[in-house]
Amino acid sequence: MRILLFLATNLAVIVVASLTLSLLGMDSYLERNGLNYESLLIFAAVFGFAGSFISLLISKKMAVWSTRAQKIEDPRTPAERWLVETVSQLAREAGIGMPEVAIFPASQSNAFATGWNRNKALVAVSQGLLERFNKDEIRAALGHEIGHVANGDMITLALIQGVVNTFVIFASRVIGSVVDRVVFRNEDGHGIGFFVVSIVAEIVLGILASTIVFWFSRRREFRADVAGAQLAGRQAMIDALNRLKRESELPDQMPDSLQAFGINRGARSGLAALFMTHPPLEDRIAALQNMA
Repeated sequence: MRILLFLATNLAVIVVASLTLSLLGMDSYLERNGLNYESLLIFAAVFGFAGSFISLLISKKMAVWSTRAQKIEDPRTPAERWLVETVSQLAREAGIGMPEVAIFPASQSNAFATGWNRNKALVAVSQGLLERFNKDEIRAALGHEIGHVANGDMITLALIQGVVNTFVIFASRVIGSVVDRVVFRNEDGHGIGFFVVSIVAEIVLGILASTIVFWFSRRREFRADVAGAQLAGRQAMIDALNRLKRESELPDQMPDSLQAFGINRGARSGLAALFMTHPPLEDRIAALQNMA
């Protein structure tokens, strides 16, 4: 969930920034006698990394807003008190600051962690997970999310996305310039063809380039599973994944919107596999079982 929110926000920021700069004449400024590739690359890097880090900085607010999560400011029930105390204990063991804790209204078993600072993160769990997982399994799921924070996954993701953004912005403008001159025969600056093709190319390339971020996400899931096993016990982490696997086999518990991104009944193949944010649950369980 945190990956999808981050990517969607990042793409929106980049597209809006590109449209604004184009309307302000920045693209015309970069083009003097032909397309100035050195200036374009600097321009792409500045706005590519800016878009990525803006997405990172607002990630917590976007996550809370999109999931309708309710932060636990003052625990009102024994379950909420236990949840906050467990997160606090796991955070201390992982060597990070106490994250904010939230519960979001979803019947599916789910959890996520996000935030720009490992000492000021947010950890949220779904109501469905709290209702169906036992305490050891909940603790393992929380340990997994704490592992993402302790490993600095969101910061690393922002850096990778910044590099991806740079090449997406650069390549989209090169494509726009070529199409404008070759197809639309525009030899006098940039015409409407450049602006339209550049934006379309930016969106398409941004989606395709997200496969790099998805690959990174899949690799980090294994590391977060290891962290969860170290913090809550390997068997508890395996049990939590097995429970999630059983639920994923029930259509009413795991909708297509989650199955499509790797929380699914089995491994995907071909192009679909490139857009999975998570490895197949079978692979994650096997990795933990074989962990030394």
